[in-house]
Amino acid sequence: MTALTPRSDSPLHPMTYSTRGADPTTAPALLAPLDQVGAGLPGSGLSWLNDLRSAGRERFAAVGLPTIKNESWRYTNLRDLAKLSFQPAAPAAAAASIDLLPSVRPEGEDGPRLVFVDGRFRADLSSTNGLQPGVRLLSLAAALANPGDLPGDLLADHVGRLAAADDRPLVALNSAYLADGPVLHVPAGVQVERPVELVFVSVGSDAQATSCHPRTLLIAEAGSKAVVVEHHVGRGAGTTLANHVTEVFVGEGATLHHYKSQREGSGAIHLSHIAATVATGGCYDNFILTTGAKLSRNEVVSRLDGTEARTHVSGGYLVRGKQHADTTTLIVHAQPFGTSREVYKGVIDDTARAVFQGKITVCPDAQKTDGYQLNRALLLSDGAEIDSKPELEIHADDVKCSHGCTAGELDDDALFYLRARGIDRDTAQGLLIGAFLSESLEEIAEPSIRDAFQGIVAGWLEEQK
Repeated sequence: MTALTPRSDSPLHPMTYSTRGADPTTAPALLAPLDQVGAGLPGSGLSWLNDLRSAGRERFAAVGLPTIKNESWRYTNLRDLAKLSFQPAAPAAAAASIDLLPSVRPEGEDGPRLVFVDGRFRADLSSTNGLQPGVRLLSLAAALANPGDLPGDLLADHVGRLAAADDRPLVALNSAYLADGPVLHVPAGVQVERPVELVFVSVGSDAQATSCHPRTLLIAEAGSKAVVVEHHVGRGAGTTLANHVTEVFVGEGATLHHYKSQREGSGAIHLSHIAATVATGGCYDNFILTTGAKLSRNEVVSRLDGTEARTHVSGGYLVRGKQHADTTTLIVHAQPFGTSREVYKGVIDDTARAVFQGKITVCPDAQKTDGYQLNRALLLSDGAEIDSKPELEIHADDVKCSHGCTAGELDDDALFYLRARGIDRDTAQGLLIGAFLSESLEEIAEPSIRDAFQGIVAGWLEEQK
């Protein structure tokens, strides 16, 4: 039996996996469709990419899906995923008519946007308008076909560097299928004036479970600034698997705001791994709002790899019915004077279940670290459930770190106060839930995007009535 341990040079101090926490019998069904599409994947002539795909396939074939025997997957069981037979989404589905795409811009305003339908790039729905000279925004498939569109060996130097396939089975699966996704490169000193929107639409099929494995690459060079907004939406109620991997590089003194809303359909399985590294004086700001999918897991790993680096890893989740939403984060303070802030709040109704696992690791050299973590959940029914596991792992002696975790119900006194003033129960409950979530939404630095995300929350509350 071969143990899976992190590489000694792994840049992200990953959560470890072992064969005891994975199930190799689940690998063949998920890898089988690769035989149909393998030779046709973009960039098949690039040796570094072939090596990455081969390593991903071999690793996933050896271990398969993670199971609840693995500590970081203890509260999220993928057994239903293992029972399904997935096929890559058909090109016809990707070419489907998309009438309405989500946006954070005022109606009629144009701006940079890439659209992917079932993992395939849609040039007819995309635009690079509003980008400053030198900024590159394109699909990964296009970049692989025309390497000269990006400076130097940018793809070979960055793709697969942070999201290591040897210690995360789902990243390995993504690497095996690696074909397309968004690429954003912001040169040193450039500030992108308009938000860059990345839209992922899952259409799928009513007759067959479908899958896609997008890979996103975001690079903000020294002194640059950009805002990226991801929209993940579904069309139809078919069973879809979206297994996303995102690699983020924030250079010295650069700032990258990275916001995401996940509103996929009732039959969707949404799995996401974000790996970010932040250089000296840089800032990576991440916010994820989850309201959709039958089962979702957002995993964020942010490493502060330079002095005075900062990261904000926050979000909100609203789930009901039989939804399952997992948020797993790891913040690694590797250098001194780093700052991290993490605020997650969730609302859970019916028999839905949420998971929050947040870990802050302070390495021996990371003196003067300031880390803060908060998770609060609001349970709206007796059947709602939250599993919360906050962690601090501190190897330095001059730090300031704290974490808090609470779960509870709506305040009956506050509800009575509003009802006594003529406000009906549904409206009163909506006001209290909105107020509860406001602290996490305030973590969104961009006002227009904060307003758009508040609109998503308002829509969820309206449907709740």
